[in-house]
Amino acid sequence: MIADPRIQKLVTLKTIAEMLNQSGGLTPELLSGVLEKLLALSGLTSGWILFIEETAFECASDFALPPALMAFDKAPMRCGSCWCVDRFRDGRLNRAVNILNCKRIEDAEENDWGDTQGITHHATVPLRSGDRKYGVLNVAAPGKVHFNDEELALLEGVAYQIGGAIERMRLYAAEQQRAALFAKLGVFSRTLSAAVATGRGDDERPPSRDLSAAAPGGAPASVSGRAVDAADSTADEDLEDPPCRLYPQAAVLIGEHFEWPFAALLTTEGETLTVRTVYANGRVTYADAAIPLADAPWLREAAQGRAHSVKPAEDAAALGALPELGGILSELHYLLAAPIPSGSARDAGLLLVGDKHGRKPDCAQGEVVEALGEHLAVVFEGAELEYNRRELARLTERNRLARDLHDSVSQMLFSLSMTAKGVESLLGREATAEALASVRDMQSLAQHALREMRALIMQLRPAGLEAGLATALAAYGAKLGLHITTRVTGLSTLPRTAEEALWRIGQEALNNVRKHAGCAEAEVHLQLLADTAVLRVSDRGAGIASGAAKDGSLGLSTMRERAQALGGRLTIAPSPGGGTAVEATVPLRHGPLSPRS
Repeated sequence: MIADPRIQKLVTLKTIAEMLNQSGGLTPELLSGVLEKLLALSGLTSGWILFIEETAFECASDFALPPALMAFDKAPMRCGSCWCVDRFRDGRLNRAVNILNCKRIEDAEENDWGDTQGITHHATVPLRSGDRKYGVLNVAAPGKVHFNDEELALLEGVAYQIGGAIERMRLYAAEQQRAALFAKLGVFSRTLSAAVATGRGDDERPPSRDLSAAAPGGAPASVSGRAVDAADSTADEDLEDPPCRLYPQAAVLIGEHFEWPFAALLTTEGETLTVRTVYANGRVTYADAAIPLADAPWLREAAQGRAHSVKPAEDAAALGALPELGGILSELHYLLAAPIPSGSARDAGLLLVGDKHGRKPDCAQGEVVEALGEHLAVVFEGAELEYNRRELARLTERNRLARDLHDSVSQMLFSLSMTAKGVESLLGREATAEALASVRDMQSLAQHALREMRALIMQLRPAGLEAGLATALAAYGAKLGLHITTRVTGLSTLPRTAEEALWRIGQEALNNVRKHAGCAEAEVHLQLLADTAVLRVSDRGAGIASGAAKDGSLGLSTMRERAQALGGRLTIAPSPGGGTAVEATVPLRHGPLSPRS
């Protein structure tokens, strides 16, 4: 037994330091042993250590608590608030202090939870390492209402040792977590890149914008395809931009490879943030819900910056207001956002993940989410380049085919027409009327075939479309023998997929005017709004039969399918001035339009 109290304190501090430097980790058992040594040295009886986060705290360890604080499986140590926790969070607890009374003891006495063993007060000291603080150390004894400076100094010395041990072990755990997360990132990157390289990103199509249920066993739902008519060779690729086709697959793979219960891919378009794909609890949702960036400045900061941003889920009011996200967000503690940068004209995207753990996500998670966003950006850019390469190859092939048709079939039909006309002139002097009629029929058929072939060539390579959709439709109408009046309002730029779809819808509408309207005049009105384009082709002819617009011929069905393939709609109704009006409305963004009542 060491007689000198000072030597005894030094030995005890040395013993505590040796305990805290064990390699087994900062376990509750280890901290309980530290508390036991400290209490024996100081002559106190009870102690507890609280680790405190911004929105939560936990009792990391305790020793010899009075029965009142152990009631209901130590509920008084897990719930509620107190002076030391409040002062720690607002930055006023910077050194060891006396606590006048313990609120947890007061609550236990008020609710008659058990014997307090005469404890009414405790001393508290912050656990810190440098500028970082982790929680508090509290000690108490029956009847003790004041702690002198020497006792507080001893508590601070032990608290610094505990704080230093916490810092070392947190750093070690963070490095282990960082290594594990980056290993998962490597597997995710290889999986997504392999999927894109093998064409799954092009072949898999998202289902309807409703919830897609997970497969049995927790596997994410597969992404189903849309049946495409063989004649519509470009329909599957023209529906959406390449990144949009990859959003669902990327969200599913994030859910497969990481432990985040929530992940969402968003895009920024001007001052609007749009939720594209959400992965939550093994399910994929296609939300297409819009949020003004002004309502979520922390997301604006993440989207426009190069670093991640963390926010308590309960403070993300702008996201919680969305029906698609409100349910899952109520289960999360923190949201972590990172940019998906874009090197092209496309607006930057945003990756948002959620964490159910009470602790604030550390730097390791932030770094991984940033790296994940950068990798997604590379994959999306690569997919877009590959998509453009295929588009260029397809357009080159179309032009080649159009030239071949013009140089071969079209020329032969023209020669047939000229030959028939020559035969007619030769036979006109001597041939019978029947022979002349047959030759005239041959000439008529050849001229009709020539007109049809030229129309097919125009559909393969829309001449004049570079001058604008309305101009190209006016030229096409003129070739059909129609007088076309055009009107264009708005200044938005039409994406190529929307322009080509509207071009073909307009072609069919003008063909119907020539065949069925009984008039030679039509009006083409193109209205370009901020997020939609409306093409209206109207005439003052005989009108459309009742029910025909709903039942529809093959041509009407094709027009409707083209509009719906882009998330738009087609309406056919009587024109106010008489006749028929065909109106196609398609979105210029990625979301579908709300159906008309």
